[in-house]
Amino acid sequence: MLDNIDKDILRYLQENARMANVEIARRVGIAPSAVLKRIRRLEQDGVIMGYEARINNRAVDCGMSSFVLVATGEKPGALDIGRKIANLPEVQEVHFTAGEFYYLLKVRTKDPDSHNEFVKKLGDIGVKDCRTTLVLKTVKETLRLDI
Repeated sequence: MLDNIDKDILRYLQENARMANVEIARRVGIAPSAVLKRIRRLEQDGVIMGYEARINNRAVDCGMSSFVLVATGEKPGALDIGRKIANLPEVQEVHFTAGEFYYLLKVRTKDPDSHNEFVKKLGDIGVKDCRTTLVLKTVKETLRLDI
């Protein structure tokens, strides 16, 4: 169960995961050691799942973003191909979905040629059909949750 201090800590960490415990403590009104203890508990309980640097995709030559719907020949509920897709380096997200397609992917590639190579990889691991929607401009992208 999360109390209001836990929620405040989570809000500050979403804002800046590198915020010093002393600063969080000042903002929430408890000792830095208590903040550290709470953060460790939130990590152990799986509330905080990890920390990542957000990198400009264009700076690392992954400027083309797309969403790809994937159909497979898997039996209903099977996730074998989805797990293989998740291991492809171009894939940032894999979502198992209901409907005509089994998976929704978020993909980053360099350009149309590299995206074509990615689609070939999908075929090699058992994907039967896919449909790509190219992202022209990202208006909002975040992992933040409304806590």
